[in-house]
Amino acid sequence: MRIPGTIRLHKNALLLSSLRRLWHDEQGGSLVETAISFVLLSSLIFGVFEGTLAVYSYHFLANAAHEGTRYAIVRGGGWDVPCSSYSSSGCVASVANVQNYVASLNFPGISITAADVCVAYLASAPGSATTTCTTSTTNTNNVPGDIVQVTINYPYTLSVPGVPSHTFTLTSTSQMTISQ
Repeated sequence: MRIPGTIRLHKNALLLSSLRRLWHDEQGGSLVETAISFVLLSSLIFGVFEGTLAVYSYHFLANAAHEGTRYAIVRGGGWDVPCSSYSSSGCVASVANVQNYVASLNFPGISITAADVCVAYLASAPGSATTTCTTSTTNTNNVPGDIVQVTINYPYTLSVPGVPSHTFTLTSTSQMTISQ
């Protein structure tokens, strides 16, 4: 009977020794490190892509606000007839005409709606740009020499894999003096 007990002890010692070797073996470690590095690197790359898209969106908003303001200053109260659509010229542009014109400026990946655009006609330049829309339906300050201010508030969703998505509001304001 002594022989089977010795074999069992020897078998347990071999099993224990092989488990110790596996515990200290680093053969699969490089695979795990590569997987973790790949996840971190891909999240960083997608984060850079999303950041550049946010900068692109902000640049477009600034350009769209400038173009909307330019549209409004050449269609001021110095004309005799109201504009029939946002593509009319030689007419007085309404708030809706300016909003629709800005909404018609389409760039890939960005869709501005007329509700995102705020148009304000002011008698004098404000001390700072406002982000709340206080558009009035009457354009009493729409004469040459007055100020038109176009503000665009655009919701931008930042989504990076592995990070919860978050929506930011990008805002751009442009103001100019009405010339006609």
